[in-house]
Amino acid sequence: MDPLIIQPNYLPTIDFSVENSNPGKSCWHSTSLKVRRALEDHGCFIATYNQISPNDLFDSLRDLFDLPLETKAKNVSDKPFHGYFSNRPTAPLLESLGIEDAASPDSVKRFTSLMWPNGNQSFWENMRTYTKVVSDLTQMVVRMIFESYNVEKYYNSHVNSTTYLLRLLRYRQPQKNESNVGADVHTDKGFITVLHQDQVNGLEVRTKDNKWIDVNFPPSSFVVMAGDGLLAWSNGRVHAPLHKVIMKGGDEARYSLCMFSIPKGIVEIPNELVDNDHPLKFKPFDHDSLLRFFAEGKAKHHESTAKQFCGISE
Repeated sequence: MDPLIIQPNYLPTIDFSVENSNPGKSCWHSTSLKVRRALEDHGCFIATYNQISPNDLFDSLRDLFDLPLETKAKNVSDKPFHGYFSNRPTAPLLESLGIEDAASPDSVKRFTSLMWPNGNQSFWENMRTYTKVVSDLTQMVVRMIFESYNVEKYYNSHVNSTTYLLRLLRYRQPQKNESNVGADVHTDKGFITVLHQDQVNGLEVRTKDNKWIDVNFPPSSFVVMAGDGLLAWSNGRVHAPLHKVIMKGGDEARYSLCMFSIPKGIVEIPNELVDNDHPLKFKPFDHDSLLRFFAEGKAKHHESTAKQFCGISE
């Protein structure tokens, strides 16, 4: 079975069943090429990867966002966009919390204890399971990318220097005469983002030919999206798409989770990805500095932060 399905005006859907996602199986190589092509052509794709229980997961999110504001506000960080925030000018309908180093069960435990000092076993177990599943999926996708570009020798060092930020999000429906923009147009700043949502849609992605498409995907699947980090690392081969969230009406809030993989230290563009057809387009960069560059308002919105921060002028 071909793991890639493409429909007009829709994102590719790639099957990450055991057959297609096991390096020892014959389909691994073909799936890797599909992943690379999807990220180069679209910057994202829908991954079918049935490893979690969506109902339990989103029940836990509702419990979290029902907590008092003073409790949620305890989620603080010295890094931009890592702690609690709400009602930002570029995301007026969004309320969000962050779990740093989310692939670590201890980090998830600390966050749970911060929100519920007396404990919340259900939340802890659901988030621990979710972060393990999504970090595994992320590493699988990254391995496929590295192998398809024949730079797999860098894979282990990359994974060992990667951390994960899990953002938990709730978009409320707009009030009368209020804008329906849940999150303004932007690119993600990390390497890979894995996005998961409940049954309420809202994500829109801009294609390379500047058309906006609605991304409708069920709670049993994920959207895998390239960020500015991957755009730069790939020397511009991978597309980091502009996207936004638009609330389409109705009574229900939209709950979603975004897991960002974030490289630590200096990211070097592999020499193997530089040639006559692909001259060097980016300087080595530090992701934390890239993020602060954006947070301090030095980047122009609606444009690639990586190109502004570490791009080489032609």
